[in-house]
Amino acid sequence: MNEHAIRSNRRGPLVRGNAALLVLVAVAALASCHRVPLVTAPAPAATRDVRILRDTKGVPHVFGTTDADAAYGLGYAQAEDDFETLQGVLLAARGKLASVRGPEAAPIDYLVNLMRVWETVDAKYESDLAPETRAVCEAYADGVNAYVARHPEQAVPGLFPATGRDLVAGFVFKMPFFFFLDEVLKELFEREDAPPTSARNAIAAAAEFLGMDHVVGSNAFAVAPERSADGATRLVVNSHQPWEGPVAWYEAHVVSGEGWNMVGGTFPGAPLILLGHNADLGWGSTLNEPDLIDLYRLEIDPENPDRYRFDGEWRELEVRDAAIEVKLLGPIHWTFHEKALWSVQGPVLRLDHGTYAIRFAGLGDVRAIEQLFRMNKAHTFAAWKSAMDLHAMPSVNQLYADRTGTIHYVYNARFPKRSEAYDWTHAVPGNTSETMWMGEWPPQTNPQVTNPSSGFLASANANPFHVTAEGGNPSSEVVPPKAGIETRLTNRQRRLVELLGADDSITPDELEAIKFDLAYSPLSPVGEFVKEALAGLAPSAPTLRRALDVLRTWDLRTDVANPGAALGVLAAHPTWRGTLAYGKDGHATPRDAVLAAARRLERAHGRIDVPWGEVNRMRRGKLDLAVDGGPDIVRAIEGDPMVDGRFTAHDGDGLVMMVTWDSEGRVSSKSIHNYGAASTVPGSPHYADQAPLFARHEWKPVLFTESEVRAHLEREYRPGAD
Repeated sequence: MNEHAIRSNRRGPLVRGNAALLVLVAVAALASCHRVPLVTAPAPAATRDVRILRDTKGVPHVFGTTDADAAYGLGYAQAEDDFETLQGVLLAARGKLASVRGPEAAPIDYLVNLMRVWETVDAKYESDLAPETRAVCEAYADGVNAYVARHPEQAVPGLFPATGRDLVAGFVFKMPFFFFLDEVLKELFEREDAPPTSARNAIAAAAEFLGMDHVVGSNAFAVAPERSADGATRLVVNSHQPWEGPVAWYEAHVVSGEGWNMVGGTFPGAPLILLGHNADLGWGSTLNEPDLIDLYRLEIDPENPDRYRFDGEWRELEVRDAAIEVKLLGPIHWTFHEKALWSVQGPVLRLDHGTYAIRFAGLGDVRAIEQLFRMNKAHTFAAWKSAMDLHAMPSVNQLYADRTGTIHYVYNARFPKRSEAYDWTHAVPGNTSETMWMGEWPPQTNPQVTNPSSGFLASANANPFHVTAEGGNPSSEVVPPKAGIETRLTNRQRRLVELLGADDSITPDELEAIKFDLAYSPLSPVGEFVKEALAGLAPSAPTLRRALDVLRTWDLRTDVANPGAALGVLAAHPTWRGTLAYGKDGHATPRDAVLAAARRLERAHGRIDVPWGEVNRMRRGKLDLAVDGGPDIVRAIEGDPMVDGRFTAHDGDGLVMMVTWDSEGRVSSKSIHNYGAASTVPGSPHYADQAPLFARHEWKPVLFTESEVRAHLEREYRPGAD
């Protein structure tokens, strides 16, 4: 989760501090402000037996004698390529982001305190993580510290040395935002009145209170040998993330003498590979939206706001001081003190319209990083499944394939056991133990399927009971009650199942064409929008009449030369429709949206039938490239509107991998990154060297063996000796 996704709010917990900022700036010189101390660089850690081999695209291939040696090299390499982002991740995990980035980051620091991130880490780091997992975390941190020792001028004062606990804290903090805790908090803060509260035995229609009104992205799909023309097993890893920031994909290859050999994508501050493959197996990940967050309306003592009623008795809220250092102006800093409240249910927020406790899956658990490391080290489906059965990751679908031809999908979620007497789409009463969670459902209750008879699986942020052809989908009979599983079908899910299901002998070229599919299904929301806009009598307004003529000839595709895509996507897709066509309230008829989009295109381009590539752009440094695809297209591209009437892509397809195990079980793969290996270093030759390939649907080979890397070697060095 991008730390910028959580913003301060006038009703939020930092009301008093934010309101006082203007006054504090004026008086800070006379109060408890201070100057930032000079940085003290950490001493380099003990020498590690590790080498970094950079290939001609700048991708780091890290070879270490032990797993810890390899993690050290990964930390050093990431610091070389994206130190500023990595440093921001560490600041956020420490609850110190506002000390560098100012008041906008203060809510993030408050949440670190409110969620008791560090109390959890300190209590469970030693007991709940295996020694080898801790060793990897600590070695990665030491690799970052070694970089700082050589480049102390880049470091935030007082932040380093980084530790293994920092990395685990980052995972603990971020995990809830992958199932949209930020959206729930935002909704709660922005309300003028209290949300609906479920009464016992209430019968109510499902509310949107805890739902998501946006389409999240990511694709993963696999084809088993019986569906492949050549008897190979193939996996496409295609998780969609922002192209910049703390959850932008970074491609790396980690090899150790202890059996760790993973290549794929990771995030800054993650000491392992989050998705990709080794010689024997691989997986892709897609976000899901189970209901894993509950709000409890607390009954507060009218005589004492720090007491709440629970099972007929008054209890004291646990009250702790959250000291948040905020950068105000130049060297002037101020430390704000806010109450961080806690009830028997979990973190507590005191707002104008009520006091609420929040409970979410994974609260108090540090083992997500343990699970991921075990997945990295697995070499059989049984070992990988055993790692998944730790059930430490609260959410995220996983789609698996391996050298034996096994393919597997699981809608991963830590479903809480809830009373069926309440409507959990609403807030529930916090004054009774009846609404307390009664543990979690085991991982076997997650919707999943292994080796469907269809020979293919696809996951694209949609209903988990539509991941393959009819008859091979996961069973819904074992799903826990009150699970809140999404029912939607994204366009990407429809298209993947349609295309994979229509071809019973899929060649590599055909699978590649499916990966770069550019069409909306006629049954998708966009297809339905177009049908509705064209229904009815011809309009008299000339601009609308011309726009509908363009829309009528649109084939629902998004190739760069397409003359109808700009109008269709701009008018139909909710991501852009709300800002460009409908206005802030989002209410208008489809024809109103088409007219607004047509007028915008005419103002910016002088025509309505603008080729899509003139509107949809990929911009990086001096590059300004036409790019195809669009929102909720299998070739997923999301962008922001610019003043010149074009969109600048910033999200969607990022690191894409196609992995093949041939009929003999030998692995090979190819990949492409939206920018390059050093996408935050403008002076690097790898700042955007993959972007032209990305725009043309071209790949680069993944160099998996040391001999392959050496045949395409740019440089070799030991961390700290470069």
